[in-house]
Amino acid sequence: MAKTLLAALASILLVGAVIYQSEAAFQASLQGLTLWWNIVFPGLLPFLVLFELITAFGLVHGIGVLLQPLMRRLFRLPGEAALPLLFGWLAGFPAGAETTAVLRRHGHVTLQEGQRLLAFSHMPNPIFMLVVLGAGFMHQPELGLLIAAAVWLSALWTAWLLLFTSRSEAFPARAAQVQEGRLVERAAKAITAARESDGRGFGRALGEAVSGGVQKLMLIGGLIIFTAVIAQLMQPLWLFISSGSWWEALFLPALLESHIGTYTAAVLEAPSLTPVLSAAITAAILAWSGISGLLQAGYSTSGTDLKLLPLAGAKLLHAGHAAWFVVLLWKPAQMLLASAPFDSLRQAASALPAVSSNGAWMNSPVPGYFHVQHFPNLWLYTLAASALLVLLLAALYMLARRETDIPK
Repeated sequence: MAKTLLAALASILLVGAVIYQSEAAFQASLQGLTLWWNIVFPGLLPFLVLFELITAFGLVHGIGVLLQPLMRRLFRLPGEAALPLLFGWLAGFPAGAETTAVLRRHGHVTLQEGQRLLAFSHMPNPIFMLVVLGAGFMHQPELGLLIAAAVWLSALWTAWLLLFTSRSEAFPARAAQVQEGRLVERAAKAITAARESDGRGFGRALGEAVSGGVQKLMLIGGLIIFTAVIAQLMQPLWLFISSGSWWEALFLPALLESHIGTYTAAVLEAPSLTPVLSAAITAAILAWSGISGLLQAGYSTSGTDLKLLPLAGAKLLHAGHAAWFVVLLWKPAQMLLASAPFDSLRQAASALPAVSSNGAWMNSPVPGYFHVQHFPNLWLYTLAASALLVLLLAALYMLARRETDIPK
């Protein structure tokens, strides 16, 4: 009863705030929509569709057989867990959470494995870190590369920490697999068996993959827009109760939404905010993913027994180590970039015009506020990456077909 009354009161206050600040709420909605359409939608849709297709055609099982020794030795995870890592690290959140939930629903991972895999695959979009953040927000491509390296290395480090600190578990009994023959031959048999078990044609599988992916992305877009509106409406109250320091101006955007938080960290200026501190905070925000990113993961894993609270704890641990890795790599990266080959490469990259939705970046000195012009369209990048992934998966499928067609 108390929770219901509290939720009703919060809803009434939110409606009143939207009416009172209607223009600010509209602008925030527009910015959230632009962020979703230019970055999240093209960054996720091709990979979500691809995952459904390779699941329908049995490639998940084939890749699981091929990568079983590597994944077991490094992370104590089944070979199928390589797919959430691949999609999560290529497409950004919540692609990793979505694919992890699929594996959990089909029983390919245990609950403990699924929780660790969820934390390991819930990663920011690499194109956002390298293109939007480095070349766009910070106007320094090498900073985007340094932050991306810190986020990736800290993710590996955090995954091993979670592995060594978690209670030991015995390897679960997996579905029986034929162990005779070469590794590629076993993968081919797994692909064939899974394909026959699914039974859907290409047209039906493609249609269901596209419709399901768009439906999921519509809800994710709603969460992003809602979070952007909440951040904008809470900003005056937060600035009123805070002392006006730079970290208080950064706290609310970083807590709620990682894209807004990273933009705020990039444009924020303060005497005590050094470049290395700014880069470390930005890496921590990306690793944390924001409440919006956690809610997206929660929606993707709905219907499973995967919990959101352990994921939040793991992402906080990841955020702290990401900031530490930036500080650790700062001087070595400066020395490396000062060398002749990397210096010429950095100057060439800095001379390139930053990609934007209207062809040019527009600077904004206002902390906590971002413009729609600051978010470039990532369609070209993600379509090229997904096309390359399609070619690789098609080659694997043809190799598997060839292996099964070889007379014994």
